[in-house]
Amino acid sequence: MRFERITVDPRVCNGKPCIRELRFPVSRLLGLLASGETQETILRAYPYLEAEDILEALGYAARLAEEETVEFLP
Repeated sequence: MRFERITVDPRVCNGKPCIRELRFPVSRLLGLLASGETQETILRAYPYLEAEDILEALGYAARLAEEETVEFLP
């Protein structure tokens, strides 16, 4: 899977994956979604983001989840 809206540049946000070189980390967007923010409220609060950015960030997270194994303590 190729991500066209997620960029990684060592000079931007310490090399963290960002949305379209906007200095808006993917982790921040995913954190907003995880805290219960809706796509609509995010797009209103950050008008430079687009719905496709959110969908691609979710796809990126899903891809990472497929590759990563996390052990939970009982």
